[in-house]
Amino acid sequence: MSMVTDDKRRKGRGALSNRSGRFEGSQRVDVDDGWNALETLAPFKTTITMETPKTVITRNESPDISFDRSINPYRGCEHGCVYCFARPTHAFMGLSPGLDFESRLFVKQGAAERLERELGANGYKPRTIAIGTNTDPYQPIERDHKVMRSILEVLAKCDHPVGIVTKSALVTRDIDILAPMAAKGLVKVALSVTTLDATLARTMEPRATTPGKRVEAIRLLAAAGIPVTVMVAPIIPAVTDTEIETILELAHAAGAREAGYVMLRLPLEVRDIFKEWLLAHFPDRFRHVMSLVQSMRGGRDYDAKWGQRMTGTGPYAAMIARRFEIASDRLGFPKVRSKLRADLFTPSHPQARQLDLFGP
Repeated sequence: MSMVTDDKRRKGRGALSNRSGRFEGSQRVDVDDGWNALETLAPFKTTITMETPKTVITRNESPDISFDRSINPYRGCEHGCVYCFARPTHAFMGLSPGLDFESRLFVKQGAAERLERELGANGYKPRTIAIGTNTDPYQPIERDHKVMRSILEVLAKCDHPVGIVTKSALVTRDIDILAPMAAKGLVKVALSVTTLDATLARTMEPRATTPGKRVEAIRLLAAAGIPVTVMVAPIIPAVTDTEIETILELAHAAGAREAGYVMLRLPLEVRDIFKEWLLAHFPDRFRHVMSLVQSMRGGRDYDAKWGQRMTGTGPYAAMIARRFEIASDRLGFPKVRSKLRADLFTPSHPQARQLDLFGP
């Protein structure tokens, strides 16, 4: 039984199916009943649900990432990147990590106000907040809802450090906020560039900014004095791995001064979503790609072990690491990334200032 959804229904989407999440007691699959019933089903349109978060800052204790707190302005991501490791989070909402993830989105209304209260809490100690580590804060719905911009306004007012990861040129809209923060050493922006092939990008990450515009975004940010990192991420074996050096060269020429990479990760439902896409678009490479993936993951499709999940292990992973290192050294990308300042932080919430009068 085919799980793949009709092309017309999923036009402009990345995933090919919408199978139920792992917590559901039953599996829902669209099946033609012989009466052409599937042809009457409506296309997957983007729907938005407003939610009021109880907290905005999410904490983590993962030893292999450089931050201990993050903010996600949205749940789900309309970019539709087929490889997105955040897709499984939609299962917690009782929704599919497939097409639901990129079409049924949640906006965290009032996030900026909630953030201001959290930053003003007694005993809060500032450290860099990462934004964009799960879903993209500059996905298309940000144009209308501006949750990310409102969050940046709070962080700028408090002189709080922030690191941003995105694959959207929409980030340049906020240069008026980011440039003054950068002048104080409070912000860095990482642009993720997966491929420079626009045709491949359209099938793999259909509603994300085109590769050329991402490189242009690097140029605009760097010209405004904002530190920019290029992330070659994810590197997909036998699909995008030939582009590592070219991406680094173009990004450096555009003004990026730090660089990183992440190997393809296939946790939970992402495994089957990616395999469906790979079989549909690269059937001749399917076995080869998955063989290389498994060679990096101890013979499995994925290994979540800390310290290895981002880069993998084995000869192929070592070769990718060495290529990245050689290219980075040649271009002058540093091995150690710069740190943002946290000593300028001042909570702006009136209640916080009032509480300060009574001691720590």
